[in-house]
Amino acid sequence: MINKINLIFDMDGVIFDSERAYINAFRDICDDDGIPFIEEACIECIGSNWEQTKRIYERWYGDDWDFPYYYSKVRERLGELRLPLKPYVTEIFDHIKEHGLPCALATSTKSETVERMLGYAGLSDCFSAVVCGDMIKRSKPHPDIFLAAAEGLGARARDCFVIEDSFNGVRAGNAAGMRVLMVPDILQPDNEIRGLAEAVLPDLRKVKEYLIKEAQK
Repeated sequence: MINKINLIFDMDGVIFDSERAYINAFRDICDDDGIPFIEEACIECIGSNWEQTKRIYERWYGDDWDFPYYYSKVRERLGELRLPLKPYVTEIFDHIKEHGLPCALATSTKSETVERMLGYAGLSDCFSAVVCGDMIKRSKPHPDIFLAAAEGLGARARDCFVIEDSFNGVRAGNAAGMRVLMVPDILQPDNEIRGLAEAVLPDLRKVKEYLIKEAQK
């Protein structure tokens, strides 16, 4: 049994291979309207909730840019697309269940979308606590969402591992006083992020192996 280890997962880019799908959809739709640099703007939004994302797009394109319209077009384009899981998701959650590790989800995505995505992937019962972007006031890089997830687990921050792919997520986990394992997706860590993360690991199988080693200390 692994003791004093609580796991808090981000969702997009860690569990689901969703970041690329959203960026590609935004790019295709905005290219049709001649909107430049949309891929760069999308990448800046990784790890942000709805309100923060809206502000980022307004900074790029002006306060009158109709973000809700384009976001609805992206949702329409993706429809009920069942986004693929990242590699080794099933393997790590089988390990979590086998060892009875407390596990939470902390994602900037809205509750309705989170519930749908976890449901079709069969992952709804993997988490004892779920905190979504519309459930907190301050988004990542603020620590609020991770602290709320730890509270939901009844765990101390220092006993929590955060598994993240985004820069803001790494910053938030570190600010919460948690042990951050970064699994890069689109964004590759720079010196700042490497300094904030306890480890940078290539995939969730390596995360599982890391946790096993920690349990043996």
